[in-house]
This record gives sequence, structure tokens and C-alpha cells, in this order.
Amino acid sequence: MQLDPATLLIVSAATTLLVGALFLASWRQAPESRSLAFWGAAHLVGAVGSAGLALRGQIPDLISIGVANAIVLAAYGLIWSGVRSFEGLNPRVGWATAGALVWCALCFVPAFYDSIVLRILYASAAATLYCGAATVEIWRGRDERLASRITAAAVLGLHGLFYLVRIPSTFLAPPRPGLNPLASPWVAILCFVTLLFSIASAFTFMALVKERAERKQRIAASTDALTGVRNRRAFAEAAQAAMIKQGGALLLFDLDRFKAVNDVHGHAVGDAVLVGFCAMTASLLPRGALLGRLGGEEFACFLPEVSPAEALARAEGLRHTFAQLLVPELPDLRVSVSIGIAQARDGVGFETLMLRADAALYTAKHGGRDRVAVADMAAARAA
Repeated sequence: MQLDPATLLIVSAATTLLVGALFLASWRQAPESRSLAFWGAAHLVGAVGSAGLALRGQIPDLISIGVANAIVLAAYGLIWSGVRSFEGLNPRVGWATAGALVWCALCFVPAFYDSIVLRILYASAAATLYCGAATVEIWRGRDERLASRITAAAVLGLHGLFYLVRIPSTFLAPPRPGLNPLASPWVAILCFVTLLFSIASAFTFMALVKERAERKQRIAASTDALTGVRNRRAFAEAAQAAMIKQGGALLLFDLDRFKAVNDVHGHAVGDAVLVGFCAMTASLLPRGALLGRLGGEEFACFLPEVSPAEALARAEGLRHTFAQLLVPELPDLRVSVSIGIAQARDGVGFETLMLRADAALYTAKHGGRDRVAVADMAAARAA
């Protein structure tokens, strides 16, 4: 069965046009996601370029060769810009259109314009660079765990690999002189690859945007709005999972005389103290430590895989550093924190661990504040 190359190009253009419209419709619903606008524009531009290529022989060669290919290269540049926008980077529209502008400049060189081999090599190299750069940007952002990220990188990488393979293939089997370029088997392959890429990119890119929105909602639901640390529920879930898996120590914090700070200096100062405490604590905690706000001026921290001595040293360091915290508007204000420590042990549940740490914190508060108490020591003193 033989398929008409021009028909394949028109089908590819129509599919790409539909995908571009879907991207723009999604962008209208989520205008904060500028990447959708870039991807939509890229597919619409690509559809126009594909239509121009399909009309080879029916419209002037200057348009079907020079303009149409430049438009297709600009489309790949816009896809790369959309990926950069998705990753929170500068889209660099200038670089995105550089491949098309260089193509236009080269078309004014007779040796280049008259050589189909040179045209194929340049267009393939430019498309490979744009797809490769987009793949790299997607992969660099893998610290943000999105389920479709690897799929999106694979879609972009495989599409770029297709153009990369086309370069040595052109050297090994250059097009025959005088042959209609649309009659080349590469045209049919290109149409199918572009068709698959348009559909796959629509699913994966939109999935990425949706997964990021859902991730932000989950983070917002598990984060304390004022301090930016985990709220009580999120901390309890994360700490319990870490305790079962790794063990460690639980630290409970209570800011001393915080109610008096609020009553005398106002809630703005009190909020500044809370934010300052969390910022200081987060900067001093080791990697993997969990910090959460239990409510009011009470906070908790779980340190995985730490010995009792290391937990005590961490607590003393936090207490000493917080005592040196200064509020710029109130240089005479002095703050302090009391800390209770409980070490996780085999057979001890998380609720029991919380009770033991709370008992130690109670001992620290009633022992004069601005001090650290350990659960076992507190129990011994009570006995």
C-alpha cells in the first residue's frame, strides 16, 4: 500500500493544529501556566509549516522550501521555550527563533539553497539541538518528582534521536538528483513521527502541568501558611513513617513566654518570631530532618537515625542559637525556647513517643525554661 506524501503531511498538519488548539484552550483555563501557551503556539506554527511543505510544487519554492522549513524550525524552538517556561526559566524566545533565522539567511546562499543534502543536514541538526535541549531541561528538573517527567523526556529525546539518525542516513543514502523530495521514504517516516510526537506531547505535557498543580495543592494542604513548615497532620504522618523505617529522636519545642510577646508587642512581632525560629531551625537541621508546627508556638522535629548524644547536641545548638535571635524593630526583645527529647525505641509507637517527648518538654518548662530535657532523665527525676 502506497500513501501519498502530500496527504500524509496534510494529516500531520491537521493533527498538529488540533493539538495546538487544545494547548491554548488549556492555557485559557490556567493562564498562570505560560508553558501551555508556548506549546500551543509551537503546534499551531508547526501545522502551518507542515501545510507549506505539503504544497511543494503547487506554491513557489521560496515559500515551500524557505518559509515552510523556517516555520517548522521556529516551532521546535517554541517547544524548547515552553519547556524552559515550565521549569521556571527564561523562555529565551530569541534563541528559539535563531534556528529559523539562520535557515532564512542560508537560503540566500545559492550553494545551500540548491543542495537538498545541505538543507536536510541543517534542518535535522537544528531540530536535534532544540529537542535535545528541551530533554535536558526536563531532566534537570527531576528533583520535582512528577510522574510524567520521564515520559516527557523520553518523548522529546526520541524525537530528537530521529532527526539525529537522519543526519548520517543522508550522508549514506543522499536523495537522488531530480527526484521529487516528497517521494522520499523519509517524508512518510517524518509524517508518522511528527504525528506520534504531536499526540504524545499533548498527553505528556498536559499531564505535567496537571501533576504540578496537584502537587502544589498537596503541599499547600500539608504546609503551615505562616511558617512554611509542615502542619501537624503532615508532620505526624511523615515522622511516623520515618520512625518505623529508620528510628531516631523526636524533639518538641515550645517558645518561652510567647503569649507575653504577643500581648506586649503585637501579633506582627509574634509572627516574626515564629518565622524566624523556623528559618533558623531549618538552616541548622541535618538533611532528612522533619520539622513541623503543632500549633501556636509549639513545634516538633524528628531526626532520623541519630544517637541520643547527637540529638541532645542538636537541641542545645538550636536553643543557644535561638536565644541570640534579634528582632530588628525591637533590639531589646529576648526570646528563648524549651526543648523536650525522646528517643525512638523498638516497640514504641509514635503516640507514645510524642507523650514521652511532651513529658520531657514539661520538665524543661517547669525547670526554669530555656533548657533541654531528655525523656529518660525527666522520668528518673520524677521517680
